[in-house]
Amino acid sequence: MVKIRLRRMGAHKKPFYRIVVADSRAPRDGRFIEELGYYDPMKKPADVKIDEEKAKKWLETGAQPTDTVRSLFKKNGIM
Repeated sequence: MVKIRLRRMGAHKKPFYRIVVADSRAPRDGRFIEELGYYDPMKKPADVKIDEEKAKKWLETGAQPTDTVRSLFKKNGIM
């Protein structure tokens, strides 16, 4: 199964996430298929950039977003 999820980056106690499409069996920060954007929760307001075309293409082909990614998509009008 293919999932759209967050990949944690950044230093200790300073998280930065990339939104990626990955196989559900791959590790959280491991191998991924494609990068869709990023999410920086440390900035106020949180900085989010998502490639809408790629995201919609993956959703149409059956990729399942995680709960956090789903809420980010809803805030950005993708879902």
